[in-house]
Amino acid sequence: MTATGVIPRDRFGVWCGWLLVGAAGLTPLFAWLGPLAFAPLLALVGLLCLPAVRIRPQDAPLALILLLGLAWAALSSLWSPSHPTKPGELVALKLALQLPLYGSAWCGARRADPALQRLALRVLAWGLAAYGLLLLVEAFTGAGIYQALRNAMHDPIRPDLARKNIAHGSFVLALLWPVAAAGGRRAGAPWWLAVPMVAGSAALAQVFLSDAPVLAVGLVILTAGLVWTWPRAAPSAMGAAAAAFVLVMPAVVLAVRVLGLGKHLPLSWEERLSYWAYAMDRIAEHPWRGWGLDASRTFGTHIGLHPHDSALQVWLELGALGAVLAALAWAVLFRGLARDRRSLVTAAAAGSAAVYLFFGAVSFGIWQEWWLALGALVAVIAAMGSAQEAAA
Repeated sequence: MTATGVIPRDRFGVWCGWLLVGAAGLTPLFAWLGPLAFAPLLALVGLLCLPAVRIRPQDAPLALILLLGLAWAALSSLWSPSHPTKPGELVALKLALQLPLYGSAWCGARRADPALQRLALRVLAWGLAAYGLLLLVEAFTGAGIYQALRNAMHDPIRPDLARKNIAHGSFVLALLWPVAAAGGRRAGAPWWLAVPMVAGSAALAQVFLSDAPVLAVGLVILTAGLVWTWPRAAPSAMGAAAAAFVLVMPAVVLAVRVLGLGKHLPLSWEERLSYWAYAMDRIAEHPWRGWGLDASRTFGTHIGLHPHDSALQVWLELGALGAVLAALAWAVLFRGLARDRRSLVTAAAAGSAAVYLFFGAVSFGIWQEWWLALGALVAVIAAMGSAQEAAA
């Protein structure tokens, strides 16, 4: 406090705040035109927020687990059959950069000026609501706006590929809308902005035959409702369930095979079960140390880049030790959401975390940069929303 009794404004907090306002404004655009851009966006925000890095005592357990996981993953590169020749293809190097940079972006969200936190959350909420309306139009025009834009840029695209690209955006919105809507509400945005977010994500996924974003709506309602009702007990129980999922997923796949389940399923699910069965056979060959980081890419069409299940990919590449560290990370993450009183932002964060775990279990590779960046973005939004909630 100065001699005049006025508390000076944190200039670096203002800097962090404007960075987050810019990131919030770009989020709907990137979700629509190219989710791969989320990786450089979060990395840039983290780089420019590096002086904000502070590891609090309550952050230390998760930070330690992630560092140990990074070290083990890097070590496993020594026996991995994957031997990339370009620096941009080195997964261990990318993870070593992503962990501190994404963590820095999260610290920057906590450090940001409160007024700019509110602005960023409102920009994000209104932007994603508008994006949800855009997805509704895209759903019923067969990605017509996206195709028209590509044609105007003299970069035409086949209709099926256009629908595939737009479908990725429904996954992005399905992941972000819980924390974006809750954070926006705490920043003064109207609650009904969640409606076009949910409608756009679910409708487009339904029309383009993507099951996961539709199921994610129910998962968010269930998860957030449990955390809202039991703010201390529910996150701990969810952490235990998430850890159990990682640890027992190979046993689940083995049981499905032994019992002969999974027959007469849609083609996409038959392919997943085929990937999972092949991954199980490979896990059995090296259950303790795994095949090494990014080894999934070397198995060709038997897996198709990755097993389409995060738990199996960790078991396959990093073995039992990697699976234990991943299980601990999820347990600690959910346990960190336990509160003594009800919190809208915390309940929404639990919903987004559950969706991230769910999508990872059926769709994306665990090391995909844009997918890791989206997980970091959820944490960034939740940090700003929690700060606004605490101030209120």
